[in-house]
Amino acid sequence: MKLLARLLRLVRAGLEATAPWWPPIQAAYGWVHRAAHLLANHEGGDGMSVQHAYQELLADLRAAQVRLGPLTDAVAHFRTVTASYWPGLFACYDVPALPRTNNDLEHFFGTARYLERRATGRKGASPALVVRGSVRVVAALATHLAPPEALDAAALALRPRDLGAWKRQRRQVEERHATRRAQARFRRDPRAYLASLEEALLKPALPL
Repeated sequence: MKLLARLLRLVRAGLEATAPWWPPIQAAYGWVHRAAHLLANHEGGDGMSVQHAYQELLADLRAAQVRLGPLTDAVAHFRTVTASYWPGLFACYDVPALPRTNNDLEHFFGTARYLERRATGRKGASPALVVRGSVRVVAALATHLAPPEALDAAALALRPRDLGAWKRQRRQVEERHATRRAQARFRRDPRAYLASLEEALLKPALPL
């Protein structure tokens, strides 16, 4: 009984000390619940209608911000973060199959980092991943999710379907390789590297 009485005194003291916080918290919870309901879009409205409804929410929130007392800074932060996401916040309601969050994308890159760490033992990204990431990450995750059962299946999966896009991809990768090689040469001998650039710059152009 003594323990329960002491616990009751502690709870009452905590409630009394935090009493001024509860009305703003209850009001803020209502705003958050309303925002979640609008973004869930159970009515199936298009992006423009959801955007208008959310703008009304932000206007009401801005008007009520001064009444939220200690949560005024939190409301201002909520509005700032909302503004940063605003350009792409409502596209998912107009584009079929477009995810509403980037959770799957974050999981995608998290899996890529895990596989890279398992293969190389490096906690940070390897130089090869930085240069060839647009190719290696997709290939690694594709084979991790659905490993080819035979060499013929693997060759068929890796065969480019768009030759022009494949050539552009290879050109981009080669450009990244050239940039990395230039950086390595500069770090190895900056004077010699700059001298070669100066010589190439001052070299007279060949007549046409």
